[in-house]
Amino acid sequence: MRKNVVAGNWKMNTTLQEGVKLATEVNEALKNVDAKCDVVICVPFTHLASVNAVIDPAKLGLGAENCADHVKGAYTGEISAPMVASTGATYVILGHSERRQYYGETSETLKEKVNLALANNLTPIFCIGEVLEQRENGSYLEVVKTQIEEALFDLSAEDFSKLILAYEPVWAIGTGKTATDDQAQEMHAFIRGVIAEKYGKEVADNTSILYGGSCKPSNAKALFAKPDVDGGLIGGAALEAESFMGIVTAF
Repeated sequence: MRKNVVAGNWKMNTTLQEGVKLATEVNEALKNVDAKCDVVICVPFTHLASVNAVIDPAKLGLGAENCADHVKGAYTGEISAPMVASTGATYVILGHSERRQYYGETSETLKEKVNLALANNLTPIFCIGEVLEQRENGSYLEVVKTQIEEALFDLSAEDFSKLILAYEPVWAIGTGKTATDDQAQEMHAFIRGVIAEKYGKEVADNTSILYGGSCKPSNAKALFAKPDVDGGLIGGAALEAESFMGIVTAF
């Protein structure tokens, strides 16, 4: 059975001290909740080791927001997958729309990052999704299919099974817009079908696919009720423990 997952993506927010405080609050809140999903926080690189020291890994997973496409070397400012793993993190977000848009990440780059993450026992949360123009011109299904095929379909079925996918309607990130429940379900079911064509129904049925577009406590329950929506990759609402827990408890 595939897992339900709620993962927070803090992005470039919180100082180290603020981040440790927020992580501590989420960790404490989880002690009083019988969560019906895996809960993960993906935090800035600077926070990883310190946050790892204040959370219970049995209740709260820890991830990075990115990793490099090289193991080591003269790549000033980059953070490798082995470095991420050395902090105690076990997840890493890859292919986020902001990384694609602002930093020009390509499918070839992401292919390397996925392989290095897996080699270091990190679970990639791999992001895919279309921009507004692609949604409006009707190419959005083909765009997402191509993103999956180009970056992930060289993986063995065994390695693909270690991934979590996150669908981001890019037009709904930070805009206050949200895909309707039916729009989310349409895309998630389509993604599962693309996986099934390549790896078979069993792998597809066991792949967790998260929704990543302005998911909030107010809409999480309706989104998560859809059969192919297995949780959320949460941005702004993950920056306060109360709102994040409101999404966690939507299951």
